[in-house]
Amino acid sequence: MCGLAGFLRIGAAGRGMSADELITLRDGMARRGPDDAGLWIDEAAGAGLAHRRLSIIDLSAAGHQPMQDPETGNQIVFNGEIYNFRALADELQAAGCTLRSNSDTEIILQLYRREGVAMLRRLRGMFAFAIWDVRERALVLARDPYGIKPLYYAEVDGTFVFASQVRALRRLPDLRTRPPLPAAKVAFLLFGYVPEPITFFTDISSVPAGSWLRVDAKGVGAPVGYGSVIAPLQQQAKASPQSATPQILAALEDSVRHHMVADVPVGVFLSAGRDSSVIAAAASRCVAEPLRTVTLSFEEFAGTPFDEAPLAEATAAALGTEHRTIHVRRADFEQELDRILGAMDQPTIDGINVYFVSKAAAECGLKVALSGLGADELFGGYAHFRSIPRVVSLCRPFGRSVGRALRQLASPLAARVASPKYAGVVEYGTRVGDAYLLSRALLAPWELADVLDPEEADAGLGALAERTAFGEIDRWSGSEHAHLVALESTWYMRNQLLRDADWASMAHSLEVRVPFVDHVLLETLAPLIAGASPPDKADMLAPFQARLPAAVAARSKTGFGIPVHRWLAEAHPVGAAQSPGLQRGLRPWAMHVYMHFMQHV
Repeated sequence: MCGLAGFLRIGAAGRGMSADELITLRDGMARRGPDDAGLWIDEAAGAGLAHRRLSIIDLSAAGHQPMQDPETGNQIVFNGEIYNFRALADELQAAGCTLRSNSDTEIILQLYRREGVAMLRRLRGMFAFAIWDVRERALVLARDPYGIKPLYYAEVDGTFVFASQVRALRRLPDLRTRPPLPAAKVAFLLFGYVPEPITFFTDISSVPAGSWLRVDAKGVGAPVGYGSVIAPLQQQAKASPQSATPQILAALEDSVRHHMVADVPVGVFLSAGRDSSVIAAAASRCVAEPLRTVTLSFEEFAGTPFDEAPLAEATAAALGTEHRTIHVRRADFEQELDRILGAMDQPTIDGINVYFVSKAAAECGLKVALSGLGADELFGGYAHFRSIPRVVSLCRPFGRSVGRALRQLASPLAARVASPKYAGVVEYGTRVGDAYLLSRALLAPWELADVLDPEEADAGLGALAERTAFGEIDRWSGSEHAHLVALESTWYMRNQLLRDADWASMAHSLEVRVPFVDHVLLETLAPLIAGASPPDKADMLAPFQARLPAAVAARSKTGFGIPVHRWLAEAHPVGAAQSPGLQRGLRPWAMHVYMHFMQHV
């Protein structure tokens, strides 16, 4: 896990960047890579690369970046891990390639020399990288299919600039004072995050997940997709085997085994839930020494179903892990609040839980931790996997125009007695995609005019549909269940959970790996997910249950919670006078974050 940055002068008007400017950009991400720093600039080409390193694989100086291919002169900066790099290294050496390191970074360089961007499909892992291609005099930027690792870019004074974090690019003077896009404000108020490829900042965009981007002196090319999360799921439903347990077991153990590849110890975020318990059970079989596990506990949750500690400790005992329970108090939150907001790359309503568990893991001496993130998306763990198909079946006959009329009549009553979203159930319940977005919404779309200028709200909704997959969300030819898996994976998980896991863990120089978020695992399980009886969380747990306390299976879902709303409402009332619409519609943390970013844009 690292931080990368760089630039390329575009056209005759571009001025490029000085070494000092590039170092300033790079060192704005120092927490991403405290172990090493590197810089490469070709003044004649008007190009430069910079890197901050968190050493995980090949801890020696041979893994230093930017890394050069001695045969071509190509340079690379890379963030992430390639979990199948050893198999690829064996293949390269068998073909006569001489490797100078035990680094996965070098494998990418060598494959690129031989296969160009076609090699992207061969990489199993989480990654974002940039390669300076000497022969083409071009930059090639790429991200993994799920978009686990971020990569952002902008154009400033005729210069293309990129970095692993938005807040690093915001150190550039000309990007500091532009107001946010209406689409970005609308997106945050609707969902609590800003979906890629837009960001909260007008001049900054994201390289789309599963895509590569070519930049040369003529300009920035259009993103080219190479790896899709949606494609494996978009198949016709088939009959499922009588028992999928052996297939699920083999696929999960294979993913966890690959995610354990490291030259430093790998720990696990262990909660009381099924997801992390399965990860811990599989990971504990991959290590000779006791696996290290970490759990958070909050005094506000003591004695309630939300207290993760007792069952997590029982699970750790059953698996024989070296376990630590870290107790977090309101005073800890108060002390960390400014640092949390400073580390947050874009406004989000989530991530504080990952921030504190990452802090705890780092204090325990870990540099890598596995997370159960992604299990709910893959195995249909959320309640709306069951409720949305029922709602769509009931509402589809009415049609959207009838639903809109019913919503306009019902809105005043719904706002008084329940969530305003209920008024739009018929209107938004006629299609799976719309029903999904409504179920995830903080504010209903028609409430935006209470918070924003109505013209800005309309412009933001239109731009959101134009610049993201928002307007194409119902083009689907597969099962409704697989449709929801795709929606969860490419909206909520990609734009909130994975993004939050990145900034919140990197604030503590910790690498978080997500074995449930693995394209090989997805492709293996996709026929089951699209089948007539898709596997659920009970099917996920079944192969591991014998090694875990019985209470893990019996425990109802509570989520990985933290009492931030209570802490913030008591200690930091924010924005009431300035934004009564926000006060009505958003919980205290969402309101606090929104006001913070609006004040510091």
